[in-house]
Formats: sequence, C-alpha cells, structure tokens
Amino acid sequence: MKNKFKCCIFDLDGTLVDSLKDLALSCDEALRLFELPDHPLDEYRYFVGNGIANLIKRAMGDKAEDEKLFRSVYDTFNLIYEEKCLDNTRPYHGINDMLKALKEKGVKIGVLSNKADEFSKRIVGALFDSQLIDEVYGHSEKFPKKPEPSSLWAMLEKFGCEKSECLYIGDSDVDVITASNAGVSFCGVEWGFRGYDELKNTGAETIVRTPAEIIELV
Repeated sequence: MKNKFKCCIFDLDGTLVDSLKDLALSCDEALRLFELPDHPLDEYRYFVGNGIANLIKRAMGDKAEDEKLFRSVYDTFNLIYEEKCLDNTRPYHGINDMLKALKEKGVKIGVLSNKADEFSKRIVGALFDSQLIDEVYGHSEKFPKKPEPSSLWAMLEKFGCEKSECLYIGDSDVDVITASNAGVSFCGVEWGFRGYDELKNTGAETIVRTPAEIIELV
C-alpha cells in the first residue's frame, strides 16, 4: 500500500523524549546560583517550547529585564544542562517501535526542535539508533525558531519531499502553528508537555494518544 506521507518530521521535547526533569533541574540550579526563586517541575511544562532563552526569561519573570543578570543565568544554564541533559531524559514508551515501523515503510524521519542544535543532536544521537532518524535540526543562527517555517521547509527540500507529502508531529501550540505556517499536515501527541486541550484549542484536528497511532496515519 502506498504511504500517505513520504516524510514525518517530529518535534523533540515532549514529543519524542521526556526531557522536562533535566530542563527543570538545570534551570532551577542556575536560578539558585543567582539567588532567584526556583519552580515546581509542573510549571516548566509552560516555560519550555520556544527555545532556551525564552525558558530562562519565563523562569526569571521580571528579573529577566536585567539584561546582564539574564545573560549570566542563561550562560550558567547552558553549562549545567550540558552536563545534565541526559541524566533523566528518555524516549517516551513506544517511540522506538513507532520509528522502526515508519522506517520499514520507507518514510524519511526528521527532528525539528527549538532546543539548541548542539543539544538536539546530542540527545538524539545518544537515545536513538542513527538508522532511525535521517536529519536533526535544532535551533541555530541558520533559521529562526519555530513557528517560523523556514527550517521545516529546508528539511523538506533535503528530503526531496513536497509539503503535501509531510506529516509534522508535536505536542504544543507552537507545533500546531508551525505546521499551519509551513502548509503541512499536523498530528498532535497527547502524551507531551502541554496535553490535549492546548492542541485542540490551537486548532489541531488530529491528536493521538499513543505512538502506534502515528503509524496508521502514515
């Protein structure tokens, strides 16, 4: 049977991997070093998703208006996270089986994240078989952050795929808007950081509860 989609492009944090604890612990440690208040783990669900700079700004609150202090916390976070980014971060249950099934169908697989490119590539390289994922684009100076779609379009060009042949998969409002801006089909995942309601309220028409359901969509 012919596939509906030739490529699947996934968000990373909250979609392929549960990285919330490592992000939260690293941020809390950086905040405490500058005598700033830390936060409960659950609050970080709403701090992440728009890149590290925005994570730090949200965690710092009004204190982020002090540019020198913000830069110090930001730089410190990066040093801490470099050491801790794989302490607790793991693929969600069923993700590896889903990726294997997609590869068996001949589907190209990409990862597109607002996490810094260095961290995105390191996490994917450590947690997934290199044969399962064809490309990883984290945030760099090369492209603006999602939901601006140019990084997604660049990956499509690399894969030789048309917009109509791509399914983009993510867990947050940022991902819904990214797919819309890029003109590609979208699938939301319920198991991520933000949950069903945010996806639905942002306009996601397709939302799955398990990774196995993605195989059926493709």
